[in-house]
Amino acid sequence: MDAAMEARLAELLDRDAIWQVMQRYARGLDRLDNPLVRSCYWDDAIEDHGAFVGTPDDFIAWADGTTLAFETTSHGLMNHTCDLQGEDAYCETYFVFLGKAAQGPHLMSNGRYVDHFRKRGAEWRIANRVCVIDAQYELATFGPAAQMPPHYTEDEPSQATRDRNDVSYHRPPVPRRPR
Repeated sequence: MDAAMEARLAELLDRDAIWQVMQRYARGLDRLDNPLVRSCYWDDAIEDHGAFVGTPDDFIAWADGTTLAFETTSHGLMNHTCDLQGEDAYCETYFVFLGKAAQGPHLMSNGRYVDHFRKRGAEWRIANRVCVIDAQYELATFGPAAQMPPHYTEDEPSQATRDRNDVSYHRPPVPRRPR
């Protein structure tokens, strides 16, 4: 392999490692998996997240308090840019957050994670983050759309849990049995 190809491969591996951190972060928040969220940050990182500014550990405790106000949450990651500069990377990742509350109102927000990642040893983690909330929406209802397929029923049991019992942690995942 020539030097140009080796450099390109190293760049792709770095970009993938950074994207994997983002995926762990979103999954960890939604599954209330604090060790998974914590693995995304360097110890000396600062999280600037709307009403919160502080350390990763303090952020995780704050986020738990916010997240537990909802029955379920979903952090969707979208557009992602990554400016690699040696052992530093400057990234912007768009997100959509949905929070379903027991009694409502429900919340939807969208924004961007503007991150400084740092590579230490062979590992990328968040060195500093600013969360930009572009918009927030209060949703009066949270349920199936009026035009759902005929096989859908609202009372189907959900396999979702907000811990390591969730089906996403099962290896292999075990589907429900057909009726």
